[in-house]
Amino acid sequence: MKHIITVQHTQSVHHTNGMVGSWTDWDLTELGKKQADSIGKKLKEELEGKDVIIYSSDLKRARQTAEEIAKYLNVTPVYRRELRERNLGKCCGHSVQWLRENMKTPEKTVDDRLFSDGESRRDAWERLLPFFKEITENEKENIIIVSHGYLLGIWNAMFIGLTVESDYEVDIHGPAGGVSHMTVGDDGKRRIRHISDMSYVL
Repeated sequence: MKHIITVQHTQSVHHTNGMVGSWTDWDLTELGKKQADSIGKKLKEELEGKDVIIYSSDLKRARQTAEEIAKYLNVTPVYRRELRERNLGKCCGHSVQWLRENMKTPEKTVDDRLFSDGESRRDAWERLLPFFKEITENEKENIIIVSHGYLLGIWNAMFIGLTVESDYEVDIHGPAGGVSHMTVGDDGKRRIRHISDMSYVL
């Protein structure tokens, strides 16, 4: 049986200052570092004695979360660009208010782009899909994935068999620091055991 644990990166500076996250490379806050440390301690208790691999987005806030977790499991994270947050283009480096006031195309379908140089929802889905297939089809049994809210929402939709077209209508992710557990049985059946469990950061 395959056990997949997804971790939404913990509190980042952009959660506190009103700025856009996306591909802007924010650090964790001090609280975010403590939250990641707590997640690492609790996952160590659950995964003691098991071989684990950690994949992480290469953006700082995810890297820093993954590094805190990895030190408790004695592994080195594998950084993957596919796990980056959705690229919102030219609004990166600006505030959320600026985004709202300057977006070029309001989203009405999964193919709309808020800014011409950003990703549509479909673009982000298609970026993640090969990684999703790699993880669900390989032989590794204990996998931790550290990523971002929107990308993990896509992951969750894929995992329960939704289509890309559903992404405009369905949002399946929780707050920063949420930990989800899911399994793929020997029969191929996918099960979600916990989703966005916040007890790990306490």
